[in-house]
Amino acid sequence: MSEFIEYSLLGLLSGGVIALIALSFVLIYKGTGVVNFAVGEIMMLGAYLYYAAAVTFGLPPWLAFALSLVIIAVLGVVLERTVLRPLSGQPAVAVLMATIGIASIIHGAVEAMWGGDTYSPPALLPRTPVTMGEILIPGAVLGNFSVAALLIAGFLAFFRYSKTGIALRATASDPVTAATLGININYSLRLTWVLSGLVGTVAGVLIASSAGLSPLFATAALSVFAAVILGGLDSILGAIVASLFIGWIEAIGAGYLGGKTSEVVPYIVVLAILVVKPYGIFGTRTIERL
Repeated sequence: MSEFIEYSLLGLLSGGVIALIALSFVLIYKGTGVVNFAVGEIMMLGAYLYYAAAVTFGLPPWLAFALSLVIIAVLGVVLERTVLRPLSGQPAVAVLMATIGIASIIHGAVEAMWGGDTYSPPALLPRTPVTMGEILIPGAVLGNFSVAALLIAGFLAFFRYSKTGIALRATASDPVTAATLGININYSLRLTWVLSGLVGTVAGVLIASSAGLSPLFATAALSVFAAVILGGLDSILGAIVASLFIGWIEAIGAGYLGGKTSEVVPYIVVLAILVVKPYGIFGTRTIERL
C-alpha cells in the first residue's frame, strides 16, 4: 500500500507541471480556436534562455528566470504582431501552419546556437526530499508542483475576478460581441499569446532544472497533448484535471509495468475515454461536418 501511495503521490505531483503545459495549449485555443504547435519550442527556448543567463552569464537563478520570462513575453508580442495578426480572419489551418513554421524556426535556431548536447540548468528550487514514513518524495517534484499549483490558482483567479481576465474570456467566447462592447480584441489576443509563452517557460524551466535540457526537450509538450484532448481543448479546468490523471497513470504504469509502457498506457486510456466523450471530459460539445 505504501508503494502504491508513493507512486500515486509522485504522479499527481508531476501532473501539476503537465497542467502548466496543457494550460499553455488551452489559452491559445480558447483565444483563437487554433492548436498552437509551437508550445513545445517556446517552452524549450525559455529553458535555454534561463540556462544561458544563469550559466553563461553567471546571473543568480531567480534573476535568470525573470530575464527569460521577459524575453519570451517580448517574443510573444513580436510573433503576434508580425506573424499572427496578419492572418486574422484567415482559415484556422493558415494560423495552425504558421505555428508549425514558428516551431521549426525556433527549433533550428536553438540547435544552431546550443547544438545537440544535453545541459544541466541550475536548480531553481530547493531539492531537499520529504519523507513520510516509508514514502519518499523528491524535493524537486514537490517544489515544481507547488509553483505550478500557485500559478494555476493565480490564473484561475485572474480569469474569474480581474477585468482583463473577464475581457479575455469574452474575447474567446464571442470576439464580435466583445468588440461591440468596447473590448480591444487585438490587445486581448496579444496578451493571450504572451501568457501562453510565459506559462510554457515556467514549465520548461521547472522541468529542465530537474531533468536536463536538450533539443528533444520540445517533444515533452506533444506528450501533454493527450491531457489537453482528454480534458477538452477549450477547458482550463479540464486541462488541470486531465493532467493530474495522466500524471497518475504514468506514475502507476512506470512503477508497476516499467520500461516504455508508462508512455503507452495514458494514450490507451485517453482513446478509451474519447470513444465515449469525443469532445473531452469538460470540453464544449460541438457538432461539425467532416
